[in-house]
Amino acid sequence: MADLFKSFLVTFSSMSVPNVAPITTNSTAPNDKVTRIVIVGGGTGGLSTASMLQRKFESAGDITIVEPSDKHYYQPLWTLVGGGIFPKEKSVRNEADFIPKGAKWEKDAVATFNPDNNNVVTKTGKKLEYDYLVVATGITLYLDRIRGLKETLGKNGVTTNYSFDTVDKTFEFIKSTKSGAAIFTFPNTPIKCGGAPQKILWLADDYFRKNHCRNEVDIMFNTAGVSMFAVKKYSDALDVLAKERNVQQNFKYNLIEVDGPNKTAIFETPEGNKSMKFEMLHVVPPMGPLPEVKNSPLADPATGYVTVNKETLQHTKYENVFSLGDCSNLPTSKTAAAITKQAPCLVANLIHHKNGQPLAAKYDGYTSCPITTGYNSLMLAEFKYDSVVSETFPWDQSKPGYYGMFLKKYVFPTAYWNGVLAGRWFGPNTIFNTYTIPDVKKN
Repeated sequence: MADLFKSFLVTFSSMSVPNVAPITTNSTAPNDKVTRIVIVGGGTGGLSTASMLQRKFESAGDITIVEPSDKHYYQPLWTLVGGGIFPKEKSVRNEADFIPKGAKWEKDAVATFNPDNNNVVTKTGKKLEYDYLVVATGITLYLDRIRGLKETLGKNGVTTNYSFDTVDKTFEFIKSTKSGAAIFTFPNTPIKCGGAPQKILWLADDYFRKNHCRNEVDIMFNTAGVSMFAVKKYSDALDVLAKERNVQQNFKYNLIEVDGPNKTAIFETPEGNKSMKFEMLHVVPPMGPLPEVKNSPLADPATGYVTVNKETLQHTKYENVFSLGDCSNLPTSKTAAAITKQAPCLVANLIHHKNGQPLAAKYDGYTSCPITTGYNSLMLAEFKYDSVVSETFPWDQSKPGYYGMFLKKYVFPTAYWNGVLAGRWFGPNTIFNTYTIPDVKKN
């Protein structure tokens, strides 16, 4: 079935961004010059945007992608790696294989953003001038904000699915846990995919049950938040699931310290700091924008995220700067699914701006979070701004089922590698053909 779907995706090789006409140039046009576009970040947002722009600008585009890593990771697969379903090698490929043909790859990182002078300076000292800047740096893990975490991560039963280096340790520690407490945490910061901290919890619960040790293992979900999920419909369903499966819910519990050798975790709570023993501890580290972004003129000084209009993705101060994905202050969950709707909107609006037209494409905040609830079941949460449920299928997606798990295991990874990064996959509407972007006229 996965091979059949992969063949289906090949048909997208001739597609472009829906209803957005290419920009071309001619010798008589008053603005007949190469449009220099710098995209900072070669992750999901950066590559999908670059791919769309490279096709839309044709010979008029001069696209540079600034990305230091030579590897690209499909991070949504790490939940399944942590659950022992796939080896972690399935989640990584070479970055070079996804740089759009004709785009330039600057294998470096940006040290300084100078939007008032329309340039960025890389860490090796290279100045890159631009007509348009797209910021797609993602966010980073701040392990040092939890005392003792760096020293013990990957040892003493302490792991995280948020790192390629330790994701395979998660299943190792699940298998070795026969009794005691298995604690799963959620920090007090925005994170990549808000459902991921408990996805692995439910897989661990299923594993313990299948291996007849669930009664000896106390599973706890210690979250700095006040609910199981940000959207009430799915949060209510997860509350029911927690009660049915005897998962202890500890709200307003923020992990601040780990003592690996003594298998002790310390949580900040409304009643004061609490020390808890564990056999296994899955940590979701605090996350935030890269320091270079946080300290730039593009960022909100209070949060460090790039400030953009939540519908157009254009910067609130600099008209020729756009941003998408985790590094932006878009008030929606930070997921790869969100990129599938953000990227085409950004591309359309950048082209609109280039043509002197109103920014007509609007992003409604759509995002998706497939929450694994067992090895053969998944709750497919889909929603948009203001936590408004926006489901694709004609059934209640808060009820876990196998179809959602099939999508996560086979369809979504195939769509990612063959569609998303190539700028040819726009979420479920790619199949149902309901997604459109306002027309953009040629110069």
